[in-house]
Amino acid sequence: MDFRNFLESFDSVTCIMSVEKKADGGYGDIRIVDGNKAYIDSIERNNDGNTDIAKEKVFVPNSLYTKYFPHDMNFEDFCYRAAVKKEVLHTYVHPERFDIWFNLFFMPVKSDDDNIGYCTYTYTITLNADSKLMSDIPLETASNVLQACIKLYSGSDFQTSINDVTAHIRQLCNANRCCILLTDFNAGMCRLLSDDHVVEGPQGPITGIITPEFFDIVQTWPATIDGSDFLMIKNENDMQALKARNPAWYESLKQYDTKTLVLFPLNYNRETKGYIWVTEFDAENALKIRETLELTTYFISYAIANYQLLNRLEIMSTLDLLTGVKNRNAMNNRVNALVDGKEAYPDDLRIVFADLNGLKQVNDTSGHIAGDLLIKNAAFILQEIFIGQDVYRAGGDEFTVFISGMSDDEFEKKIAKLKSYADSPEGVKFAVGYCSDEGRHDVRFAMATADERMYEDKEEYYKRYPERRHK
Repeated sequence: MDFRNFLESFDSVTCIMSVEKKADGGYGDIRIVDGNKAYIDSIERNNDGNTDIAKEKVFVPNSLYTKYFPHDMNFEDFCYRAAVKKEVLHTYVHPERFDIWFNLFFMPVKSDDDNIGYCTYTYTITLNADSKLMSDIPLETASNVLQACIKLYSGSDFQTSINDVTAHIRQLCNANRCCILLTDFNAGMCRLLSDDHVVEGPQGPITGIITPEFFDIVQTWPATIDGSDFLMIKNENDMQALKARNPAWYESLKQYDTKTLVLFPLNYNRETKGYIWVTEFDAENALKIRETLELTTYFISYAIANYQLLNRLEIMSTLDLLTGVKNRNAMNNRVNALVDGKEAYPDDLRIVFADLNGLKQVNDTSGHIAGDLLIKNAAFILQEIFIGQDVYRAGGDEFTVFISGMSDDEFEKKIAKLKSYADSPEGVKFAVGYCSDEGRHDVRFAMATADERMYEDKEEYYKRYPERRHK
């Protein structure tokens, strides 16, 4: 068939795709039959000026599409549904391999060959996300996205909200499970943020699956999605395509008897914050699921990025930047929480005050860099001695430790070890005071007593070593 005159009637970049029909209902080769001048120019001259769209720079009619573009399961699915199933399709996407947005249109074309289906493939480009195009979606999809957004921003806290959204997505996909996973590719780790399911998998709870080793699978996902904006497995043909691309993940999915799956990266500012995936969904509604998740993940990604930013700000507001231990603000918050009953009061609470002896002398004789190093070493020693307990830098050279869950014998040994530093002629020298709350549930009294005893200990130190007192 000669499509050239037909194609030249399109002003936008347009080509004709052919899809080979298989007897089992699947498809075989997908080819670019021909293109209009704008399409051929986009390959041979890249005259859009935005990006290199094609791998090869010389267009040959009726070539396999993979000669020009990376293998893309989503693109193949669109071609198949338009050319073979005669669906009219539209989507607005931002493939990871490009810095631009694509407005894509697929329309079925009549075929004179029972074994071949044809469709047009038309695209336009925008450099930045176009909110009007993003919101140009069916009414039902818009309603689903709106419901998800309301749940996302109306919960009592972030975790409750994200759990509600996860449950909402699972239900509208009529799926067995929906999960949201947070990722940190720099640190090489991932963690489960939210999970909603009907029936647990054959290997038990998903918390047993999301182990540190699971990141070995997660880090293969970007290459598996391969620059597209999502991955969808609807049937065994798709699963076999996944097997060829990522055999390790395929084996993992088969181990858990996974037959259908959709996976969307949660991207914000060119960074993947995590993934959302849905398993055993209603494949008959694949288009509606894709449309809904495509836009919903945009809002989820923003919410996660905002949540992580607030967490970082909260950590910064409670962290001493010099030593890495908690700061005075965090200590005051802890005290208020205990006094106000917002935190369960430990019956065996002990308070330790540790003050550096001789810091001023070090600052005056060796400089403030040496003094800062002394403070950092002091924080390290306290964390090393009181492992798992809360260490606070209460002031310039003052530290406070909140201790619970420790036997009397163990506590005495740790205090003795801490005090032993006072006799060292070099390095960190502590003055130490401590107090056991002994069930009084009066943290302020315990702190005042420990502070008073610490100053008594400091005076005793300078009596023993008067030459170390520096006025």
